[in-house]
Amino acid sequence: MTDFPPIHVVGAGLAGAEAAWQIARAGVPVTLHEMRPLRQTAAHRTGGFAELVCSNSFRADDAQGSAIGLLHQEMRRLGSLILTSADACRLPAGGALAVDRDGFSARVTAALEAEPLATILREEVEGLPPPEWGETIVATGPLTAPALAQAVAALTGEEGLAFYDAIAPVVHFDTIDMDAAWMQSRYDKAGPGGTGADYVNCPMTREQYETFVAGLLAGEKTEFKDFEKTPYFDGCLPIEVMAERGPETLRHGPFKPVGLTNPHDPAVKPYAVVQLRQDNALGTLYNMVGCQTKLKHGAQVELFRTIPGLERAEFARLGGLHRNTFLNSPKLLDPFFRLKALPRLRFAGQITGCEGYVESAAVGLIVGRMAAAERLGAPFSPPPATTALGALINHITAGHIETIDAGPRSFQPMNVNFGLFPPLDAPPPRPQGRRLRGPEKAALRKAALCARAAADLDAWLRAGPAAAPA
Repeated sequence: MTDFPPIHVVGAGLAGAEAAWQIARAGVPVTLHEMRPLRQTAAHRTGGFAELVCSNSFRADDAQGSAIGLLHQEMRRLGSLILTSADACRLPAGGALAVDRDGFSARVTAALEAEPLATILREEVEGLPPPEWGETIVATGPLTAPALAQAVAALTGEEGLAFYDAIAPVVHFDTIDMDAAWMQSRYDKAGPGGTGADYVNCPMTREQYETFVAGLLAGEKTEFKDFEKTPYFDGCLPIEVMAERGPETLRHGPFKPVGLTNPHDPAVKPYAVVQLRQDNALGTLYNMVGCQTKLKHGAQVELFRTIPGLERAEFARLGGLHRNTFLNSPKLLDPFFRLKALPRLRFAGQITGCEGYVESAAVGLIVGRMAAAERLGAPFSPPPATTALGALINHITAGHIETIDAGPRSFQPMNVNFGLFPPLDAPPPRPQGRRLRGPEKAALRKAALCARAAADLDAWLRAGPAAAPA
């Protein structure tokens, strides 16, 4: 099998690393091109593969009640390098899967460097990959180098779509005042590797909260040319943008005080709570959950030090904002992620219009398998749309096909969610003698969708690929 010419993968982020791993695991040589550390992006700081530039959380790890947890489980079953590495570098985070970001990146990098069928080239790919490379996967992510982005735009005749993504600050744990803050997960939930006390909680009175919001709105912010014309991704809104939507938005969002009791003053319920989540294996760094921001650095330090417990906080990293690029995939890509204008190029990861670490890696996993199957002359059919993987693929390649003519904004980046899944054929049976309320009905429906997905993935794996790329 090693006599096959290599498949080239451009970009060693989450999607590119996963795609390269899947190709090599299938017995096909792969050449992985990564420009870092020779040339850095606006958000990266190392040369490691799969570097996490925003949060260190892969979100909920519940395969029976959440779409992202279901996606985790499906990827584990398909031998995902990203999920295997995340599990090995897990940090306490309640019901979420959070990782030591440096350890995680190092593990992914080491696995690919040790893979005999993988060749690593540290170089920037300027413009379109050359024709002599043949089959190539472009997995350059939302921070695609300008020369390549411009070449793709010229090829498709469309300007790249874009949105802004924000980064949260990271605090040195030993500078947090634990006489004011305390350790607790919401409702004392102890997820894998957790204790039920996995978050630092900083309580705020109503006056403190209102002062914080006022300072947030008044603080000096980073602005961009044509800024107002470029949207944010709703799953990663800067806190000042959330605050602009109403003074109570934050305390009903990332600052909600529910499921928490302040042991320093149990009789008084906090009006709002700022949480911090462990960011590295040593437990020396904690990131401020939901506090991604475009405030200028001086304004950030001044404002965040008004939060009880953070008055003397020292920041390992302050928040920031960077521009992400993605394709109008339902219009530009075929069902196998090939560029219709140049089919030797496939795309994978966030540039295709998925959002989130896990979703990016999931697309890399599937696209890597698609490319390897084609190189081997083997048939391949995507997972059913009833699975988390299949639902995500459908969103990217066909989910908005009926609306793309309405304009480029009809297709937007999206996390995996149950709204992408086909509806159940029938409502799930409810427990006898019980009338279910709204949340209970929703939980029952999610559990049924997860059970159907697991069964359909089983059937897909047993049947094997059924249709080759056209």
